[in-house]
Formats: sequence, C-alpha cells, structure tokens
Amino acid sequence: MTDYVLLFQYTDRGIRNVVDTIKRAAAAKEMASRFGVRILGSLGTMGKYDGVLVAEAPSEDAIAAFSSSTSATDDFKTKVLRAFQISEFDSVLSALQ
Repeated sequence: MTDYVLLFQYTDRGIRNVVDTIKRAAAAKEMASRFGVRILGSLGTMGKYDGVLVAEAPSEDAIAAFSSSTSATDDFKTKVLRAFQISEFDSVLSALQ
C-alpha cells in the first residue's frame, strides 16, 4: 500500500453546508473503502486548506478514483500528494549520493 495526503478546500456549496462536515467525513471513509483506500486519519485545518486526509491506497488509480469521487460531490476541491514514510524516503535520498 502507498501513502497519500489529500488536501481539501470547501467549494462555495461546501462552505454553505459546513455543518455537515462530520457526516461528509464518515461518507468519505465509506466511499474510500469502495476503492480499496483506507483512511488513516482526518483533520480539520485552518488556513489555505480546510481539511486533510491521510490515506493508504493499493494504486494510483484507486486514490485518483477516490479523489475524483469526492470532488464530484461539488463540496470540495482536492489535491493529492504522494507521501513517503521516513524509512521509504531514506532510499529516495540515498539515490542522490
């Protein structure tokens, strides 16, 4: 499984329905499982992004499908970042030497 960080920003529609955030987070977790994606953590944030999910997925296709399905609700805009555990990142850095 590969780790990912998903950054969310509310759309205009999403912010109008901000009181449904907890319900939407539960729905996102359920939706993720349909794509084989496991949500490891979710955070509400202040600043440029309104929320962060940490997830693991079996493939880029799976995380892309999940991300697209959350964006299709028109409540969020999503950015997906590939994440590395420190143990994985060590091999990335060693390639630079």
